[in-house]
Order: sequence, then C-alpha cells, then structure tokens
Amino acid sequence: MNVPALRSPNAALVLDLLRTAGETGISRLELAERTGLTPQAVSKITARLRSEGLATEAGHRASTGGKPRTVLRLVPTAGYAVGVHLDRDELTTLLTDLAGTVVARRTRALDLGAGAGPVLDAVAEEVRGLLTAGSAARVQAGPDVRPDAGPDARPDARPDARPDPGPDARAAGLNCVPGPDSAPAAGPAPDPAPVLGVGVAMPGPLDHRAGVPGRVTGFPEWEGHPVREELARRLGLPVVLDKDTNAAALGLAVRPAAPGSFAYVHLGTGLGAGLVLGGAPLRGDRTGAGELGHQTVQLDGPPCGCGGRGCLEVLCLAAVARGDDAGAARILGAGAANVVRLLDIDEVLLGGRLVLAAPEVFAGGVREVLDGLGLTAPVRVAGERDAVAEGAAWLILAPVFGT
Repeated sequence: MNVPALRSPNAALVLDLLRTAGETGISRLELAERTGLTPQAVSKITARLRSEGLATEAGHRASTGGKPRTVLRLVPTAGYAVGVHLDRDELTTLLTDLAGTVVARRTRALDLGAGAGPVLDAVAEEVRGLLTAGSAARVQAGPDVRPDAGPDARPDARPDARPDPGPDARAAGLNCVPGPDSAPAAGPAPDPAPVLGVGVAMPGPLDHRAGVPGRVTGFPEWEGHPVREELARRLGLPVVLDKDTNAAALGLAVRPAAPGSFAYVHLGTGLGAGLVLGGAPLRGDRTGAGELGHQTVQLDGPPCGCGGRGCLEVLCLAAVARGDDAGAARILGAGAANVVRLLDIDEVLLGGRLVLAAPEVFAGGVREVLDGLGLTAPVRVAGERDAVAEGAAWLILAPVFGT
C-alpha cells in the first residue's frame, strides 16, 4: 500500500467516504456529489486506490437511467495499526485493520512507577507478541488485490518504504513493511499486509508534538523521557504519542454520525477529558487542553498529586474509594457542566473503567447536575473497555483518511 500517494487531500477525502460507507459501499457519482470533485477526478482517484489495493468493487446499484452504477468499498485488510494504552496499572495492546476493527488484543498488569526503562521494555515485548500472534490473520485476511490491477496492486509495493527495521524487529514479526529492495517471499503464501505504525496513549500531561511526557501526576520520573523516539527505535515502526483522553476522543470522533463537538470525560485511574470541536480533536499548543481532572472545585479541599488542592480528580477518586459512586457522579457532573458552559459542546460522552463499572449511576448523576443548571447537552456512556487503545490505533490510521 503506497500510503504517501494518499497525501493528496482529495484522495484521503475519497478514501474516508469509502470507509464511512462500510460494506455497502458508495458509487463514483455519489463520491463526486459529496466531495465536489468532478467525475473525472473521482475516477482517477478511485483507479489509483484500487491499484494500491485500498478499494475494490462491492457490486452494482440501480440508477435512475442508463446502466447500473458500480459501487466501491474500502479494503480494510489492506493495512493495520497497533494501539497501545499505557495506563498507570495496566498495559493494553491491540491490532486493528484499516477500518479500525480489532483483530487481536493483549493485556497485562503494569506499574507505571517502575520507571521508563522497564515499562517501555514491556510495551515493546507486548507489541512484538501482538504482531507475532496477528501475523497469520494479516496473511489469511490479506488485501483484496484484483489480479488485473497491475504491478502496483501489491500493498507492499512501496518505493519509498523505510529500511529494514533490523534482525530484532524481524524476529518479532515486525518486518511487515518491506524496504525498497525486498524480494517477494518464496512459496505461495502472500506477505502480511503492512502495519503502518504504533499509536501510544498514556496519562498526561505530555507534549504530543515532541513525543515526550510531562509531569504525569504521581509519576514525575517520566517527565521529558523520549517515549516516542525510544519505542520507534526499538520497534522499527513509526510511533505517535498522545494523551489517553485525546486518543479515546479521536476514536469516537471518526465514527459515522459522531457529534460535531463533544467532551469525552474519562474516569479510570485518573480523570481527564478529550475535547472535539468541529469534528477535530482540540489538543492545544502544548497538548494541555482537557486537563479536566485538575480543575479546582474546592479551594480548601484535599491536596492533589499535581500540587493543587481540591482538584476534581482527587475528589472523584476519593468518593469512589469510599463506595460513594453517586457522589462521584455529582462531582464529575460539576466538571462536565464547566466544560459545557465554556465550550458550548453538543454532547458529553463518559468512559473509563470506573464509569463502566456503574454506567447508569454516572450517566444519571452527571445528567442530573446538567439538568439542574439548565444545560441541555445530552449525556451518555460511550467509551467501551478498550476505547483508549482503539483510539491510539486511530492516531496512526486517521492521517490516512485525512482526519
């Protein structure tokens, strides 16, 4: 798959419409109508996508006149991405196809306080194990490459591919994007479809652009560690680092019919929010947007690990610890109300392990607070168990679709 060929915004736009159309597909005429491109431009783009193994025919659809329209769809098995959720006490890794469908998953206990070296050792080990386990699926469910698509139809025909990642990565099954001089594998078995990269989501604060954590609450030893650079070197794959809440919000934002603006409020080992405005994640210049957990809501409240007092996070977690989920929900509602008033968002989406343990209590409690303040933004639980890890995979996939 020639991903650099998709740097054209128009090609990415067409590919994204193929993705959101799902298995039913979409015709070239509909693509032209929805993109504003000419039919000739759409035909040229879709021909290239088909030659790259990214799109294929999905049948025909009756038209109002003339011959039936050919319907095209995305080929999800044309590429894969790894999502990593590096939490304070647990590590989840998963492999998704190009449409974001999870095809393999691993999880293990982890102590973020063990230090960057041992923790990143564990991340690299889990990713290698994941890709080794998932390599058979990537071969068996390989891309729908048409036999008449020409020499560029192979997803690994990439003239600009990176150099071989080295023997350690190859041993772990990571040589899935061959270099320009790679020869086809001997025998009838096809090569695995390419893994485009690894998205890593962890607690903030952090610098998304630089790929380094800041002073993670309770774990100051992570500050400034080159997480992205170190993992990319170990794995031989591109790595993107972002906050856990931003990743989850991105994964929700790319779903069909997602609200245009929302706050994803995550209550798990910590508390934070991922913000989406106008369909795009709001990170801020320093990736500091969405630090909801460190809003001060009680001036004389208990001390927080961030250095403040009476923070939303410390109050919420304390309420949960004493078995008062309803009280935690009301505290969470106060924070959500502040976000709704400040940004006038369309919806509040809740997630995280503590919310998922009592979804009705938290959704009802937050909704009650907003209703009492005359705020009409709907509230619902939307974050599944692996929302952060799946969103982390979208850190890699989203640029392919121009999102």
